Order: sequence, then structure tokens, then C-alpha cells
Amino acid sequence: MELPDYLPLSYLNQLLYCERRFWYMYVVGELAVNAALLEGTLRHQRADRPGEERIEEGRVVRRLAVYSDRLRLNGFCDLVEEAGGVLRPVEYKRGRQGRWDNDQVQLCAQALCLEEQTGRPVPAGEIFYYRSRHRVAVPFTPELRVQTERAVARAFDLLTAGVMPPHTTQQARCRECSLEPLCLPKETQWLMADGG
Repeated sequence: MELPDYLPLSYLNQLLYCERRFWYMYVVGELAVNAALLEGTLRHQRADRPGEERIEEGRVVRRLAVYSDRLRLNGFCDLVEEAGGVLRPVEYKRGRQGRWDNDQVQLCAQALCLEEQTGRPVPAGEIFYYRSRHRVAVPFTPELRVQTERAVARAFDLLTAGVMPPHTTQQARCRECSLEPLCLPKETQWLMADGG
């Protein structure tokens, strides 16, 4: 498979949630719409409208294009707030804060892109979860930055290998996955247990 020049940073979220989901979406180009995905898309529409506004503390930019030549990433920040010279990316998500760190890694990737483009440190960001209606602060710790860079490397490793990853062993992730009917994790597990 031919490697992309740049990987859309939103795919890091898919990768960390489930490597097989990443493969289906990025390599195969599959995207099945279920109720959760449709709700997230509809709620996200306002954040997807580009624009800039001045506020008392500074400014707010919506749908800001970002990239990193070093990491070979590109994508968009839903929102970037600038106050007192400090940049803070804000990512919008449909549900509540989950048990997994895929949202935080996606946001950190945005920060790494912003830092490379502006030459300014981006110490933290926030994730707004529609379901709980509040923002969750995400400090960009050295550990999160390393985890984010490892996720980028893993994505390119998978693409280089050219082999679809196995099903996740964390079945709870399959429940709301729009690709579950295509991926068939339970059926595959049953067939494998039966000796195939």
C-alpha cells in the first residue's frame, strides 16, 4: 500500500479506539452510519463552520486547519481559543467522557500541530462533551505527548505492514461501533473458537 504524505489526525481517535476500525475507515474507506454517528455529525455542524470572532479575552477561531510536517499529520481543530497569548484547542464530542484516552490523543495531536505552526507552547486543551454539557480540561503532559507520537507511529506502521489488524479483545468497544455489522467480531470469535 502506498503511504500517505499526511494522515488526518482524526484517525488517531479511531486507531486508539480500535485498530481494526481505523483500518476499515482509513484503508478500506468504509463508514457505516448508525444513530450514534448521525447524532455526533448533526451536533458537530456548528463547530464545522469556519470563522473567527473577537471576544473580550482574545479571539475564537472555528474549524482551523492545522498540520505537522514532523509528524506527517493534518486536520482541523473544532475551535481554538486565544486568551492572553495562550492557545487552547477545544474538541467537540457527542457523548460523555469515556474510559479510553482516544479523545485526549486526538486533541493533543491538534496541539502538537499548533505548536509546530505557531512556535508557541500549547499547554492544555478542552473537550466539550454534548451529552454531559461540560468541558473536560486536558493538560498536554509529557506522557500524553509521547502517547500521541506513538499513536502516529503505530498508524504508519499498520499502513506500512498492509495487513488488517485483528479484532479488538475489548468487546465493550464494539457495542456502539457503526462498523460492527461489517466487522462481525462475535461471529468471527465464534468461528475461531469452533476451529474455523
